[in-house]
Amino acid sequence: MRRFMGLRWLTIGLIMLGALVNFLSRQTLSIAAPTVIASLHITTQQYGWITSAFQGGIMLQPVVGYVIDVLGVKSGFALFAFLWSVICMAHGLAGSWQVLATLRGLLGFAEGAFSPGGLKVVSEWFPAKERGLAGGLYNIGPSLGSMVAPPLVAWAILNYSWQASFVIVGLISLAWVGLWLIFYRPVRKHPTLSEEEREYIVSGQESFLQAQDKKPAILSILKRRNFWGIALPRFLTDPTWGMLSFWVPLYLTTVRGFDLKHIALYAWLPFLAADLGCIFGPAVVLLLQKRGLDLIDARRGAFTLGAVLMIGVAFTGIVKDPLMAVALISLAGFAHQTLSVTMITMATDLFPRNEVGTVAGMAGTCANLGILIFTYELGQRVDQIGYTPVFILLAVLDIVAAIVAWTVIRKPARA
Repeated sequence: MRRFMGLRWLTIGLIMLGALVNFLSRQTLSIAAPTVIASLHITTQQYGWITSAFQGGIMLQPVVGYVIDVLGVKSGFALFAFLWSVICMAHGLAGSWQVLATLRGLLGFAEGAFSPGGLKVVSEWFPAKERGLAGGLYNIGPSLGSMVAPPLVAWAILNYSWQASFVIVGLISLAWVGLWLIFYRPVRKHPTLSEEEREYIVSGQESFLQAQDKKPAILSILKRRNFWGIALPRFLTDPTWGMLSFWVPLYLTTVRGFDLKHIALYAWLPFLAADLGCIFGPAVVLLLQKRGLDLIDARRGAFTLGAVLMIGVAFTGIVKDPLMAVALISLAGFAHQTLSVTMITMATDLFPRNEVGTVAGMAGTCANLGILIFTYELGQRVDQIGYTPVFILLAVLDIVAAIVAWTVIRKPARA
């Protein structure tokens, strides 16, 4: 068979497409929320429970990551992608907020495969100097999925029903499962990977991070300082993504007076900005490396820049112009992905290949615990305190996260 150079970039494109359908399915409810809430007579507090159920399910990422490490990324990713596709379609059967919350919890569990699966592919398919860019590219997928969701879901609701929107999105996810099973192969077994590219990938990976022939030891990982150096910043910063994913459409509807058509026009803009952040973060890392910083410090520098940019988001609730509020929310998407992609990718710089999926899953649990606490408290209190203190809190949490990244993470000793 013909062998290709650059197959690693086609592989990351396939992962990016998987991330797109992953986040398209999880975003469907937030876009449909005003319609679903009215149809099922759901209160703001109950909606908070529904979003919290998703975060409760996705907090089981260590289980998902461990399964992917044991089964291998091809089989593991396919299994969980099939599950989230079917569960997404089942949302159309929900007749009460309790059933919807249960389905959201199951969806969260299955969709927890995105981070550990994607990182494992990056760790296996890319040399160290390209992992940041590869991580940034596949993390464009979530933003693209979140961009596609508003017009697609709004179209489905306006032309069919909110139930149909979940079925359509679930079918799109199933189509990706087929592509994944057909085209993905590991580096060592890919029939069309050239020997030159295979050697380029393997020779560019740190020897001290090469996979060992043993299962990941969860207790050992929990005892390592660098795990908490990744997990704690993700705990503090991911509430921003929770706000973008679950609450912004409701905020624009209830506070800024947007209807469903306005949501379709504007709610995707923060995720376009997030796409740009996915590229900007790795570009900053490369620039800092050219200025003499090593890889770990360059990643922390990019993370800090993103945290500083988040300060502007604190003014979202204060501005009068609704479009200026959309612009500041878009800044939140850009800043968050600038810092998030650098911290997520750092797992591939600090842990052996056989542990990357498990580490990503465990760090993802901490990140989603932050979102769970945030979304629960927001659902309980937003009617009393409004959204202005929430935007201020998000900016403060990111600054604290940058401090943690610089004080907790230690550079590993090279073998």
